[in-house]
Amino acid sequence: MRKDARSKAFSLIFERLFTNCDQYDNEIIDQLKKIEDRQFCRDLVASFEENQAWLQQTVNAHLTGYELDRVYKVDLALIYTALCEMKYLATPKQVAINEAVELAKVYSTEKSPKFINGVLSKIVKDECL
Repeated sequence: MRKDARSKAFSLIFERLFTNCDQYDNEIIDQLKKIEDRQFCRDLVASFEENQAWLQQTVNAHLTGYELDRVYKVDLALIYTALCEMKYLATPKQVAINEAVELAKVYSTEKSPKFINGVLSKIVKDECL
């Protein structure tokens, strides 16, 4: 299921914020049942790895009252995941934003869904994604 693939990709992107080690990626990705979901997960993580500079610049430019290094890493990984989906995998904007918000409800703080929604909405508006 795409939600599972997205969740696994988010966890791998979160991990990449701390280390470049991809030693266990295949083990994690291979837990997905469908070949399409495994490919989606790989593509999502690859798009993050290939476009980190753009992602960091874009998010930093759209933060109000925050510096990039002060944003919770979970929230940052969710924002990066959604941006990669929208820009590089052609996931509809509202789907990517909604999925990031839903994952934030599970993995992050009480205020994170609103924060993530706000940042992503600003980026979509300003960057014409």
